[in-house]
Amino acid sequence: MPTVVAGDFRKGVIFEMDGKPMVVVDFQHVKPGKGAAFVRTKYRNVMTGAVREEAFNPTAKFEQGAVERRDAEYSYTDGDLYYFMDPETYDMVPLNADVLGDAFKFVKENTMCKLLSYKGSVFTVEAPNFVDLLVTDAEPGVKGDTATNVTKAATLETGAVVQVPLFINEGEKIQIDTRTGEYIGRVKE
Repeated sequence: MPTVVAGDFRKGVIFEMDGKPMVVVDFQHVKPGKGAAFVRTKYRNVMTGAVREEAFNPTAKFEQGAVERRDAEYSYTDGDLYYFMDPETYDMVPLNADVLGDAFKFVKENTMCKLLSYKGSVFTVEAPNFVDLLVTDAEPGVKGDTATNVTKAATLETGAVVQVPLFINEGEKIQIDTRTGEYIGRVKE
């Protein structure tokens, strides 16, 4: 298996440490006036999400981690299991709710997602960055309330609640950034 040297760390590099996949979140090459150089690294455990900081010798070697990303279409939910269909083989992949992530509350049925797996086991589901959803419930805006950046809560077709501008009404389609949960704009049909 290919190796990666700590001196070559960059953001997004995946390496194995103690048999677990880690991804470099931040790094800094440090050359102090006295003593040997080192690489201050902030990394996240890909499986658990735990973040640690550690200093490595720039010549320290690690096995390169291989995370597989593949497309899958969210099909349906049955109890605690969420089913995803592989578009090439039509196989159904059942996953527990704990691997879905926060952005999944914006995903409706028949939406393409990415399944991230390490050594065959799926550890997270990546939702698309932007989704178009129907507003199913929104309070009417108060006439005359023209203060800037005033928002109200709106419920979307997936059940998620987001903050939207006062002029958004029930029955409109809006675009949401799934990474932040923010309203982007109206969708023109």
